[in-house]
Amino acid sequence: MSSSSSAASSSHGWAWLLFSSLLEITFALGTEATDGFTRLWPSLLTVAAASAGIYTLSQALKTIDVGVGYTVWSGIGGVGTVVLGTVVYGEPMTVWKALAFVLIIGGALGLRIGDHRAARKAAAAASAPTA
Repeated sequence: MSSSSSAASSSHGWAWLLFSSLLEITFALGTEATDGFTRLWPSLLTVAAASAGIYTLSQALKTIDVGVGYTVWSGIGGVGTVVLGTVVYGEPMTVWKALAFVLIIGGALGLRIGDHRAARKAAAAASAPTA
């Protein structure tokens, strides 16, 4: 695999991961709307989002290490759920929650940067002539 196709594959993995994270947020917020899975349409949406989220996460993990992918997925899902829970359900937003978001987002960006650098290094090593 060439360096450019490896980078494109990694980018596709990150796109899958972002989409999967959005489905995770939908699942989490939808669970609240199901009223204990007693309401049909919110329940169906929640189950569909959970199923699609797991599927799209599995697609992302084809090119992203599971430790990085799952950590970023759960971080984006957690932050998105708290932020939208504040907007949709009127849950309180505190300074401590906001600080935690900064730390989670910083960690996710750090993992993304580290994964990108490792992929570039591996691609360079694979394309280096052997003696």
